[in-house]
Amino acid sequence: MAVDTADPAELAKFEAMAAEWWDPEGKFKPLHMLNPCRLDYICDQIAAEFERDRAGTEPFSGLRILDIGCGGGLLSEPMARMGAEVVGADAAAGNIPVARVHAEQSGLEIDYRHTTAEALAEAGEQFDVVLNMEVVEHVASPPDYIEACQRLLKPGGLMICSTINRNPKSFAMAIVGAEWVMRWLPKGTHDWRKFITPDELYGLLRGAGLDPVDRKGFVFNPLGWSWSLSDRDLSVNYVTASVKPAG
Repeated sequence: MAVDTADPAELAKFEAMAAEWWDPEGKFKPLHMLNPCRLDYICDQIAAEFERDRAGTEPFSGLRILDIGCGGGLLSEPMARMGAEVVGADAAAGNIPVARVHAEQSGLEIDYRHTTAEALAEAGEQFDVVLNMEVVEHVASPPDYIEACQRLLKPGGLMICSTINRNPKSFAMAIVGAEWVMRWLPKGTHDWRKFITPDELYGLLRGAGLDPVDRKGFVFNPLGWSWSLSDRDLSVNYVTASVKPAG
């Protein structure tokens, strides 16, 4: 029987914020600001792994993509626009109606479901790509959760996983700065003790049978008020790409 890694206390935080997903000045302002940068990384990795031309009309046509922890659909919708068959899944029930309504308003067909990675894996669902963005630091058991995500990948499939590093700088930036000073997020949204270092995440990925192939930092520039990718600075937000062996 699969372990349910959903954390009720963590889900309650996001349930309370569900209606604000598409407000760029609301509680999810940090994600709206980060989204272009993380989308660029995601698209580059998918295009490289599956030999797709990003300049095409629907470059991801024929790919089945899971956006686990989809929230209001900030990543699901761009993937659908690029031609992918998208399943958006979230363990917080309140997020799904918000995502569905926005997709309908946008004229997009996205299969949104109130479910977990474990339940999807138990049902035998399979995907070419799993987008696992800013979720692993909120689950009860990261090893079990990553293992479930690995099971959801087809052989040769790609997982993009982002999270927050655990060090004094990440406490200062992600909690003191984002929650206490800027008040971008409600206090208590993140638990610094649940943050995961890049080496720890690579260990989790390898332990689940995945091959890490890339990692980059997401770096915030307070002067330009923008995010960019970095090969060297993984000190706070960072993203990884890993592949499920084909054989």
